[in-house]
Amino acid sequence: MGIFRRTTQTLIYTTLVLLLTACFKDNKTPVTPSIIPIPSEQIITKGVFLLNSDTKLSFDEELKEVSNLFKSYIEGGNKIKLNSTSKNTIHFKIDASITNIEGYHLKITPEEILISAKSQKGAFYAFQSLTQLLPIDTENANRSEIAIQCLEIKDAPQFKYRGMHLDVGRHFFSVDFIKKFINIMSMLKMNTFHWHLTEDQGWRIEIKKYPKLQEIAAFRNETLVGHYSEQPHKYDGEKYGGFYTQEQIKEVVKYASERQITIIPEIEMPGHAQAAISAYPALGCTGEQVEVATKWGVFDDIYCPTETTFKFLEDVIDEVITLFPGKYIHIGGDEAPKTRWKECNHCQKLIKKEGLKDEHELQSYFITRMEKYINSKGKQIIGWDEILEGGLAPNATVMSWRGTSGAVEAAKQKHNVILTPNTYCYFDHYQATNENEPLAIGGFLPLEKVYSFNPIPEELTKEESKYVLGAQGNIWTEYMQTSDKVEYMAFPRMVALSEVVWSSAENKNYEDFKKRLIYFQKTLDKLDVNYANHLYEISGNVTYKNDELLYTLEASSNDQNIRFTTDGTNPTLISKIYTQPILIEKNTVIKAASFNEKKIISHVFSQTIKSHKATGKKISLNVKPNEAYNAGGIKALINGVSGSDERYGDKEWLGFNGDDVEITIEFDNPTEINSIATRFYNGNGQWIYAPKDFNLQLKLEDGKTIISKSKIENRDSLLVNFNLDVSQFYPKGERIKSTSIKITIPNYGIIPKGKQGSSNKAWTFIDEIIIK
Repeated sequence: MGIFRRTTQTLIYTTLVLLLTACFKDNKTPVTPSIIPIPSEQIITKGVFLLNSDTKLSFDEELKEVSNLFKSYIEGGNKIKLNSTSKNTIHFKIDASITNIEGYHLKITPEEILISAKSQKGAFYAFQSLTQLLPIDTENANRSEIAIQCLEIKDAPQFKYRGMHLDVGRHFFSVDFIKKFINIMSMLKMNTFHWHLTEDQGWRIEIKKYPKLQEIAAFRNETLVGHYSEQPHKYDGEKYGGFYTQEQIKEVVKYASERQITIIPEIEMPGHAQAAISAYPALGCTGEQVEVATKWGVFDDIYCPTETTFKFLEDVIDEVITLFPGKYIHIGGDEAPKTRWKECNHCQKLIKKEGLKDEHELQSYFITRMEKYINSKGKQIIGWDEILEGGLAPNATVMSWRGTSGAVEAAKQKHNVILTPNTYCYFDHYQATNENEPLAIGGFLPLEKVYSFNPIPEELTKEESKYVLGAQGNIWTEYMQTSDKVEYMAFPRMVALSEVVWSSAENKNYEDFKKRLIYFQKTLDKLDVNYANHLYEISGNVTYKNDELLYTLEASSNDQNIRFTTDGTNPTLISKIYTQPILIEKNTVIKAASFNEKKIISHVFSQTIKSHKATGKKISLNVKPNEAYNAGGIKALINGVSGSDERYGDKEWLGFNGDDVEITIEFDNPTEINSIATRFYNGNGQWIYAPKDFNLQLKLEDGKTIISKSKIENRDSLLVNFNLDVSQFYPKGERIKSTSIKITIPNYGIIPKGKQGSSNKAWTFIDEIIIK
């Protein structure tokens, strides 16, 4: 199963069981209500409903399908056989007074379970809540009777779009796994599965009119091994690929529909098209043969806006719409380099002919033309937020991934938007700081941050916020070769997102959610889901109080003890229990872990803190770090903690998107400075480039300023170290003190042609600034 396959021996969980007295001679113990996502209104009442073979099942005809689903769920693995007698009753009822088409009312008394809904959708969600009130093993426990807690729930979703995305282009997954994924989505009341079917690295949908898509575009010759940033690149030398037949897609669509989930297919255009061009070179601008991409990233070969290309895409759409009955077709629109278009005579002539300003407006022309065709087929388009560039197609829905600005811009133009910002919704990012976490693309997105997401951007007015349809979690699979790995990255973050998009903000509480999640993990266990579990993992932060440097420890779940050491040894059951922040008076290695009364129940957390002359001092920047790479705040630059050697997305590295960065550090008292050191991340595959220059202004206590301009050498490695001997600028033999320093780090500039992200400004990533 791999190193990240969870075992039952790894962690111990506790489940709170509430014993409620029933109105019967025998004392029955129902499941304590722990529903996820948490309902809008829930009132627990006295008593239990006894579900057994004396229970009658009835339904309004419109809800027959959901009623039968419930009957199969109960009878499939138990001795219980629901019948037409009436000792107690379960009734599925249509209620037109419920305003939300997905809303429901669930009332359980000792005599009756009444499920009321406006539609089959609402009844299905009531069924999902009801199953969470039953024992985990209901489907195969062979019980003759089940006690269900009496309560009343009135519930409806906050957002109409509640989605999950899965990229099957980078890595391909079986139909059985797709069904498993969709089934868990339905349990969490999510209603949209965004199926990312085409990519540079593989075309995954059968198109009968173009057989080479299956024969050529669906398979790549080999696959990159390790992280893109690791140089030189290595490959496995093995042919890889696959595709879904149209019959398989129909099977999945039907399966999803039965679970009230709509599937949105994504057919990328004009970018991420190298696989298709490998099968039909005439679709590209050069007409030259290219191969299906074998590594990750963004590629220059995109669809050329010729009549040949438009005819191909229209034919593809014709076959796609017969397979997917939903309202939307996702057309991508993201990460489309304009390199080929700038060099293409046809593209330049088309720009002049159509009176377009540039290649960005040519992309808008491309998207608008395809939108008209898709609209003519009775469908609407969704595109990533790049479709805003050059002008938004008239009826398009925008999926905002580069933060929330795209959503704000589109909503203000009165276009529907779906929020999926990488800062909250990219489940390919690391979810813990443990060094033994499985390889990921980068970033840092812990469970609590997902749960904290508010899909309504604060810049929108109440009227504009009506254009926010909802939110979606995205799973990009460059570093997920197996379904086990997908599950590890998806869960439990998908569980947290389900509550974000269903439950109202006033009902959300992270501490309560974690308790319910601990119980829901038993359901994931039953389904053999390889979820990540960091509920007892330790994290830490540098804090300051009265000029003292302190280190604070915390666990995601605080119902167990944290034990720690400060001498570099691993903690044990006899180590000191953490009760207050740890005073740091010298360079210190802290190791900590969560313990129950018997043993360790988390990984060992380790942190080295190195105090230096800037630690805890006043710091300011001329620009804010990018939101996705600012987990530690600006104090992370001088908190005594260095970033990871392997992950630029942890909370110690700060990332800046194309900006020149000015860092000012002010000292409490004039301070003698001998050296300044830092390091830069240089992952060119992620558009990250170490800067070329390091400029310093040293303000002395006599009011004078020393100015230094230095070149950063040896910039070929992944981590670029820079160390400046400041004492060389002082008069010989003198000890000079400074009141502040200003460091200016100019951005690398435009990424060169032929490199990932070419023509874009580079990112700058800066680690701890160490002053001695």
